Amino acid sequence: MVRRPLGNHHDGPDTLLVTPDTADTAQTEPVTEETEATEALRELITPVRFVLWDLDGPICRLFSGHPAHQVARDLVELIDRRGLGGLLTERERSTADPQVVLLGLGRRHPSSDLIIDVEKWLTQQELTAAPKAYPTTWADPLIRTWSRRARFAITTNNSALAASRYIATRGLADCFPYIYGRTRDLDRMKPHPHTLRLALNAMGAEPSRALMLGDAPTDFEAARDAGVPFLGYARTEAKLKALLEVGVPLAHTVNSLKPVLDVLRTQLPDQA
Repeated sequence: MVRRPLGNHHDGPDTLLVTPDTADTAQTEPVTEETEATEALRELITPVRFVLWDLDGPICRLFSGHPAHQVARDLVELIDRRGLGGLLTERERSTADPQVVLLGLGRRHPSSDLIIDVEKWLTQQELTAAPKAYPTTWADPLIRTWSRRARFAITTNNSALAASRYIATRGLADCFPYIYGRTRDLDRMKPHPHTLRLALNAMGAEPSRALMLGDAPTDFEAARDAGVPFLGYARTEAKLKALLEVGVPLAHTVNSLKPVLDVLRTQLPDQA
């Protein structure tokens, strides 16, 4: 599926009123849009020989079987039980994203015992979630196809241990020899380019021949600072809007991984 520009977005099924005056346009415009989108994608990924993957989003939905909103609530309760609930902002108390809690505390109380304990606790939650995570549609065949021509690394704000556990459950460990994730140095999480630079150095990769595949503004910002081209995976309009707002070109976003797989399969026609 090729994404339409936001200006063409509408609710409901795709319909087009065809009249004698519009018949030619109806036949040619969608084809032209699809061709242009495919060519932009082809130009972006053809030179790529190194791919830096975010985990939660492009590869899987990490908390699909161990809901993130429940993990976030449990984390807030854990902090409350320690008598430290006053350290949390209202946004952190109500968030459905446990990393919002972790990062907020990390900015205000870096290198504290609390941060060490909270990061360790969240790692355990991610390890519990990993075997239950739902693979992103088309991710597994894309990974296996692309790994024939590019080297891979995972650069994630989740635990590297959780990333390793997930890819092992999918039989993909041979595709990802390099995995870099969150440490207790929370200021080095994306949007800081630290994990991307570690991966590039480990693979001996020229940034211009690499590509970051992510679904969040922080992924794009880290890639930009590391000098790495970026492809945004946005499965929802909210994800797309967030990427566009930080400067990701619409032509460098997809709402499905299938167009990427299709382009690669035209370049590797013997791939099943």
